[in-house]
This record gives sequence, structure tokens and C-alpha cells, in this order.
Amino acid sequence: MQERRIQEDWIMSAVEHPDKTEEREADETHYLKKIPGAGGKILRVIVNPSVSPARVVTMFFDRRVQP
Repeated sequence: MQERRIQEDWIMSAVEHPDKTEEREADETHYLKKIPGAGGKILRVIVNPSVSPARVVTMFFDRRVQP
């Protein structure tokens, strides 16, 4: 998070109130959220929901997705 300059509240917002959700694999859900505080970039948060508690695998600003 620190290395990529991603704030924890942005991650929580993406997971709790995503603009879009993608089911990629049985153990992978992608949450996408436009983050105004980051210049409108799209944050992608990848979560493994098959473990308890659900685990964030990674997060990054996805340049492939247009805001």
C-alpha cells in the first residue's frame, strides 16, 4: 500500500462500494473503484473470498481501465 501510495480507506471503499465487480476465478474477485482523491484513477482490489476472513491479494491503479 505504501509503495503504491494507496490509502486504506480507498481499499475499503472499493470493496464495500465498488463501481464494478468482476468474478475472475473461483478464488478471485476483483473490485474496481474510481478514486477522486487519486486524480480519478481506477483502483483494482483483488480479494480471495474463499478463505475466512476474505484476504486482499493485491491492489493497484489499473491503467488499462478508462475512468
